[in-house]
Amino acid sequence: MTVRIKRVYEPADDGDGFRVLVDRLWPRGVSKDRAHVDLWLKDVAPSTDLRNWFHHEERLFDEFEARYRAELDANGDVVAELRDVVGQHPVVTLVYGAKDETHNQAVVLRDYLAATASS
Repeated sequence: MTVRIKRVYEPADDGDGFRVLVDRLWPRGVSKDRAHVDLWLKDVAPSTDLRNWFHHEERLFDEFEARYRAELDANGDVVAELRDVVGQHPVVTLVYGAKDETHNQAVVLRDYLAATASS
């Protein structure tokens, strides 16, 4: 299994495999055709309250990561759904809209999936 991450604003390509949008809101300015999303899994995204608190401020990322991981721990059904998707495809790309390619929920989610794979 390979889980990648990619901005939704980057062109889709065959290497992306199955593309899962992991944002709660649809990314601005991107049509559904252009996004090439196979599944929009809104409920695996950070809660609205957490997203608004974080506001993609790098200095808050460590705390955001801890809070988001706690949300994922409490949201077992949607995490299980994502794990099922990952198990069904050789490559899954978690697609996100954030500008910061290092400090965003897709990074946390990819690492979370890897760290809890045997759970």
